[in-house]
Amino acid sequence: MHTRTLGQGLQVSAIGLGCMGMSQSYGPNPGTRDDMITVLRSAVDHGVTFFDTAESYGPYVNEELVGEALQPIRNQVVIATKFGWQIEDNISVGLNSRPEQIRRVADESLTRLRTDVIDLFYQHRVDPDVPIEDVAGTVSELIQEGKVRHFGLSEASARTVRRAHAVQPVTALQSEYSLWTRDPEAEVLPVLAELGIGLVPFSPLGKGFLTGTVDTTTTFTDGDIRNRIPRFAEDNLAANVGLVEHVAELAGRKNVTSGQIALAWLLAQQPWIVPIPGTRRTSRIQENAESTQVALSADELADLNTLAQRIGVHGNRYNETHMGYVNR
Repeated sequence: MHTRTLGQGLQVSAIGLGCMGMSQSYGPNPGTRDDMITVLRSAVDHGVTFFDTAESYGPYVNEELVGEALQPIRNQVVIATKFGWQIEDNISVGLNSRPEQIRRVADESLTRLRTDVIDLFYQHRVDPDVPIEDVAGTVSELIQEGKVRHFGLSEASARTVRRAHAVQPVTALQSEYSLWTRDPEAEVLPVLAELGIGLVPFSPLGKGFLTGTVDTTTTFTDGDIRNRIPRFAEDNLAANVGLVEHVAELAGRKNVTSGQIALAWLLAQQPWIVPIPGTRRTSRIQENAESTQVALSADELADLNTLAQRIGVHGNRYNETHMGYVNR
């Protein structure tokens, strides 16, 4: 596994690990908590040094899981977590990025993560009721106090990134980006390149779709967020199959998996892009790590670059409510 550098000199593995699914969003976990600790530690054995969590995952329990798993090897890893939701009775009821809330979350996250510093602290979603300058200023103070090392944003617009960066340099923007979610390309990626900010794509495998393991016969269990995502509705899913079939055909020619093609495509876009695929299985950790060894030719990249436009992508990536939280 080679390393990459996000903005402000944060060096991480080229492939990270999104930990959310170990605690929520994809139905019952096939493994126990101890199994997930084993998966997290095995990721380090495969060269992964970049781990992503948030207080809202669970809520809280995902940070506790990551903290326990990585405590013995804390000096070998980079841990990112997030603030920005108002959580009441274990439910996220809205946004809250007021300075006092950011400080409270930082202190509580440090305890759950069993560490004395958060490597990368993201605003989970932009709060329209709190000026981004106030958010950036508060995180800047936390950095000066030694509680946080780097500041990040998630699903923020290019304009918001500029405003935040002017107050406290932004190390990374975390947003959905993949072969079938190309939203950041028009406005956000040019600003990141200009300002020297890294991009951390979540759902780089399209919430499993781009691995080729999801089709119109797939039944999602209760609690699986894909039951509520328009892109996975039956008609849309049937229309989207052509895209993943094209990826699978290329994967077959190269003797790799569809997921590895999807990750290799992302890695080839910019040297400051670091995908964080999630998984609950050690076998997938190894598969994802090996995507760094998949070379795509100029012709293959050109073909993949226009794939979504040629074939089309049907359905939004979130429901209407959650679409309202992005690109603010």
